[in-house]
This record gives sequence, structure tokens and C-alpha cells, in this order.
Amino acid sequence: MFEHVHVHPKFFYVKVFLALIFLTALTTAVAYVDLGYFNTVAALVIAVVKASLVVLFFMHLKEQEGMTRVVIVAAVLWLAVFIVITLSDRFTRHWVPSNGPWEGSAITAPQSE
Repeated sequence: MFEHVHVHPKFFYVKVFLALIFLTALTTAVAYVDLGYFNTVAALVIAVVKASLVVLFFMHLKEQEGMTRVVIVAAVLWLAVFIVITLSDRFTRHWVPSNGPWEGSAITAPQSE
């Protein structure tokens, strides 16, 4: 029934846990540094690394085969689609000028004498 049983020593999980603690401290440290737009990028990269560690080692995805990997890859790709759509909206908001009323608008500014 069970073909492969992968047992890791406790020290292995302690190392992964310490890496997660280090990455959490790094996230906090990056939050106090002004990197402009790259604060969000740095936080997302660190979060992806932390999530990868949890999924690969604590959830044992590294030892999984077949459909489980396909589902995880599809979920990550779907998340990437949402991030791209959100960032495309965010980065293109300044493309439409909004300096005043439209040329053919019925609203006009009061005339000064």
C-alpha cells in the first residue's frame, strides 16, 4: 500500500525552521529600509521563498509525485496571473490624464471678470 516512506531526521526540520526564522527577521529588517517600490518586491520574494520551504519540506511535496505536483504548479501559476494583472493595473494608472473636465463637457468653470 505504501511504496515510499521518507523519514527525515529532526535536525533537518530544525534547520528548515531556523531558515524560516531567519527569513522572517530579514522581512522585518527590509521593512525598515526605504527601497521605494522594491520594498514590496523584496517582501514578496522572501514570502515566496518561505512558502516554498514550507510546501517542499513540511508538507513533503519534494517526495510527492504525479497529480499533487501538477495541482501545486497550477496554483502557483494562477497566483502569478493574479499578481501580473494587479501590477499591470497599478503601473498603468498614470497613463490616463485627468487634468480637468472633458472638452465637450456641460460643466464649465466660472468666468472671472
